[in-house]
Amino acid sequence: LGYPEEEVEAASVEDPRGVLAFQGGEEAALARLQKWMFDDDHLKEYFEIRNGMLGEGYSSKLSPWLALGCISPRRIWREAKRYEAERTENKSTYWIVWELTCRDFFLYKALSQGNKIFCRGGVIGKKIPWRGDQAALEQWKEGRTGDPLVDANMRELKATGWMSNRGRQNVASYLIFNLGVDWRYGAAHFEEHLLDYDPCANWGNWVAAAGLTGQRVNRFNTKKQLNDYDPQRQYVKHWGCDVEPEPETSEPGAMSQSQEIT
Repeated sequence: LGYPEEEVEAASVEDPRGVLAFQGGEEAALARLQKWMFDDDHLKEYFEIRNGMLGEGYSSKLSPWLALGCISPRRIWREAKRYEAERTENKSTYWIVWELTCRDFFLYKALSQGNKIFCRGGVIGKKIPWRGDQAALEQWKEGRTGDPLVDANMRELKATGWMSNRGRQNVASYLIFNLGVDWRYGAAHFEEHLLDYDPCANWGNWVAAAGLTGQRVNRFNTKKQLNDYDPQRQYVKHWGCDVEPEPETSEPGAMSQSQEIT
């Protein structure tokens, strides 16, 4: 494909800071499912641990195998139901099935809306004066914004191809609302780097993060999120980021509609 030999060799080496050494194929997918759900017994506590960012156990991390067709959502659902029958049924066991349903939602959203999920104005066709420039986008991509939570997650993505769900929500919100950059550049960057890239889930989540689906708009306060989900700063230190966030940017948000601050 024309890549330099040293770049190819570097890509084949797992970053030791990564959450998991992902291996392709159905056998690896089934082994991961068995280990996370049954051997380590994480499913019973999934609702409580799902917002983690450091380590391999806070989520199933089955999305790369799902995206590549190595395992089906129906198989995961069936195993979750077996877990409920053999061990326990609670909010956590419900939640993993709910997340599989969300995955289906984005498939159907893409089918119903077609190319609108890729358009600047999204599903609702809203005209937004994006103010962010190329320099801001590049700082975000490289994990050099000065916001430790954003930077740590972006460095993890670049080094490993993985990012937690909590991280994805925060970095998307920061690019869109703090930096005022067109959301499509973020979606395209994720498409380039994510191991679990899926066109419907990726672009569907990004257009929703930008508030362009007609649903509620969430703008994340990354300082609060850092205190809530990494209070000891273990995650941001793991990725070599300053432990205290910079003052909030004075850059006006890209949107003026009602937002829910989280």
